[in-house]
This record gives sequence, structure tokens and C-alpha cells, in this order.
Amino acid sequence: MSLFAEAANRQLERQAPLAARLRPRNLDEVVGQEHLIGPGAPLRALAEGDRVGSAILWGPAGTGKTTLARLLAATTAKHLVTLSATAAGVKDVREALAEAQHRLGEQGQGTMLFIDEVHRFNKAQQDVLLPAVEDGLVVLIGATTENPFFEVNPPLMSRASLWRLRPLSPDNLRTLIRRGLDLEEADADPAAVDAVVAACEGDARAALTTVEVAVALARAGASDPAATVVLTMDDMSRARDGRLFHQGADEHFDQISALIKSIRGSDPDAGLYWAARMMEAGEDPRYLARRLVVLASEDIGLADPQALLVAEAAARAVEYVGLPEAALNLAQAVIYLARAPKSNAVLVALGRARDDVRSGLPQEVPIHLRDASYRGAASLGHGEGYAYPHDDPSGVVAQLYRPEALQGHVYYEPSSRGAEGASWRGAEGASWRGAEDREVDR
Repeated sequence: MSLFAEAANRQLERQAPLAARLRPRNLDEVVGQEHLIGPGAPLRALAEGDRVGSAILWGPAGTGKTTLARLLAATTAKHLVTLSATAAGVKDVREALAEAQHRLGEQGQGTMLFIDEVHRFNKAQQDVLLPAVEDGLVVLIGATTENPFFEVNPPLMSRASLWRLRPLSPDNLRTLIRRGLDLEEADADPAAVDAVVAACEGDARAALTTVEVAVALARAGASDPAATVVLTMDDMSRARDGRLFHQGADEHFDQISALIKSIRGSDPDAGLYWAARMMEAGEDPRYLARRLVVLASEDIGLADPQALLVAEAAARAVEYVGLPEAALNLAQAVIYLARAPKSNAVLVALGRARDDVRSGLPQEVPIHLRDASYRGAASLGHGEGYAYPHDDPSGVVAQLYRPEALQGHVYYEPSSRGAEGASWRGAEGASWRGAEDREVDR
């Protein structure tokens, strides 16, 4: 380890992490998640009315799940208890619930139980929580980076609200980085800030850690440690062990554009070149994987339905295997997507449907399509006149499936390429031939 690195480590050890020092003290100081806690947003309204119930906070790393849980607890009169699913066992859960019972009985105070990485709890641990959540002994706030519909027991999910946190936007990250620089009494080149924003992909903790380490390294190597530090691209790159876009933020976006356009243009060699160039420059493989997943629907769609599966499998492999081996999985996806037949029919269809949704035309659900499963629905006429497609020999029934004002509007027009070239018609009253019919023809 160099003298500069040793000095930087000593400086970091003398203070709390920058992310902890910048942790918001109230909901107004939170950057991002406006859809949940902005003015008038649902979770904010519940918090301000002290009406927060058991909830699962689902989102990527560094989006503020733990911070939000602490702020929600601070808005209530409940006592906050924190457990980490990576370290706590059934015994710890039982002890926390017993203490909650004792606290409620002696002090009349409820308990908010925050469990980080709740998806790591096994079924037995999650089952222990069920009675306490159901009878209101504790308000459970679980945080997870994994899809809770797969990782959290359905009985527990049914007793909790689900709030999805989004990756922070580039502007959100720039705001946080500037706050961090101000707290560190430092500055940075705009290009260096943009590079960190691009590299951290919506992860606030990763961005602030990069800034903190970069400041420490720059001060350790400065001739005058008291002078204001101005971080450069090189400082940021060293702070991330080279895992920063050496080509700069503008070239980063130009190169991902070139990758997408090469695959869209069915040139596998060009696609491989740009993918390899970006990975060699330290690009986050998860970013490449996400772009390939989007491309699979945007530029290929139903011309090759397997394309989305291949892209999604590559993305999963990146998470499971990691670099350098996962570069093979990404390369395989690039080649497959480049060779696949191309169609933007899904993109066009979605755009047309959105235009109709936003058009202002009457859009009530036709009465024969309305939910008729609950008591009293029949008296309202719900479901009356609905024709069940499986009762028809063809499996297709001609009836109105959209608001009447939108009848006849065509959204999806398949191309003649790949699987989309199969016989298909889709407007109201039309029929289509599925895979079973094509199998018979063969």
C-alpha cells in the first residue's frame, strides 16, 4: 500500500462515512423518491398522519430504504427496533417481539420493527413475525433489494403494503454529490461528477463513497492538505479502483448508443466490439445487461420472443457470476440479439396505446368486462353479456374489449419478419392462429 493510500485510510477512519453524515434528518431533506414522499405523495401522507402500517420497501441498493425506514419511525410515537436478516435468527426475532409486548404493556408504546434485507429471512423466521404483524403488536418495515413476490412469504406480503423505491436520477445523484463535496470542503470538475453519476447507476451510497475516498486520496497526495481539493476524473477513477469510465461521460453515452445501433443494425461483430470496449473501460456490466434487456423488446420484440429471455438470462448471469466470466454471457446475448430478426412493433404499439390513454376520450370499462365476482356486482349489471372465449370452438370471441370510444384503434401491427410473420389478426372481433394450429400445418 502506498503512503498516499495509508494516509487516506487514516483520514477516513477518523470520521463517520460521508453517506452517514449526509443522512437526512427529515423527509424534506431526502433526495429522490418523490413519487413516495414528495408533497402530497402517499407514503408522506401516511407518515405525517402517523398512519404508517406494515410495509415492504423494495428497491435497488443505495436508494435510501434504511434511511426512509428511520425517518418513518421518527414521524411516529413508536419505538424503533432494527434487525438485520443477515445476522438475526429466530431467537432474535422472538426476543424483539417479547420486548415489544413488554413495552406495550408497561409503557403503552408500540414498536416499529425494521428488518434490513428481509428477503434473507427463511420461512420459519418470517412465520414467527406473522402473528405479531397481524394483531398489530409491531409495525413491520422490511427492506429488500429482491422481488418480494418471490422472496417474501405470501401471508406476510398480504399483511404489508408494498412501496417500490426507484434508482436515483442523474440529477438526484448530482445534488447528493454536491452536498457531499460541500461537506468535505472540496470541489470537482463537472466531467468527473458526470462520470461518477454514470458509473453509480442510481446508487447514492456508491456515489458518496466514491467522492469521500477521492477526497481522501487527493488530500493525502496534495502538497498543501489545507488547500481546497478539486477532484479530477483521475481522482474519481482511483477512488473506484479504475472502475470508472476512462472515456468520459459523453463518450460513455456515445458508445452505448453505438452498441445499441450496431445490434439494431444486425451487426454482431460491431456489437461485440462496443461491448468489449465498454467493459475494458470499466463499464458496469449491469448497465450493459439492462440496456440489452430493453433492446430485446424495443428492437426485436415478438419477431423473436426468445430474445427477451436470452437478454434477461444474461442479466441474471451478471448478478450470479460477475466479471470477468459474465463477459461471456453478455457476448452471447449481444450476438444473439444482433442476429435476431428485428421489429419495433411492440414499441410502436405501446406508444399508440399511451396516446389513446392520454387522449381524453371517454374510457370507462365496458360493463360486460367489469368485475362480477363480488356480492352485489350482478345487480349493477357487471359481467352481463360477457362471452367466455373458451366456450367457443375457435377459442376467440368477437366482442368489445376496450372503451367504446377506442373501438377499432389498431396499436399492434406485426412486421413480416421472424415469428411476427405468422398469421395473426388482433382488432376487436378478429381471430388469430396460435402455435398449436401452426404445429398442425407442419
